[in-house]
Amino acid sequence: MDVTHALAAGMGGVRTAGDLVARMQMSRGMRLPEAKSYVADRLGCTVRDLSDSYAMEQIRGEKGLGRILDHSNLHPGEPNAIMAKFRIAELLDVPINSVERFRALAGV
Repeated sequence: MDVTHALAAGMGGVRTAGDLVARMQMSRGMRLPEAKSYVADRLGCTVRDLSDSYAMEQIRGEKGLGRILDHSNLHPGEPNAIMAKFRIAELLDVPINSVERFRALAGV
């Protein structure tokens, strides 16, 4: 029930910017308004755009931050999975465990 409520009442995860805002809250200990402002500044949009699924669909596509496949078509050359996480880590300037582990294993 907790997960259902979180998805229904939250920012929408990857469909919007909920995953990015939550990452800033967890990795940097930011409060919600501060995390939203930080993410909006990094994405070059307004705080209101963060919860707009259409606006975030466009922004995530342009910035290569990954999109929901049933919500949009993935085109050749568009990042998904680990590529999107690399871009998120770079854009938000935060360490992501899977990215750091990939870099260590690949010697990058």
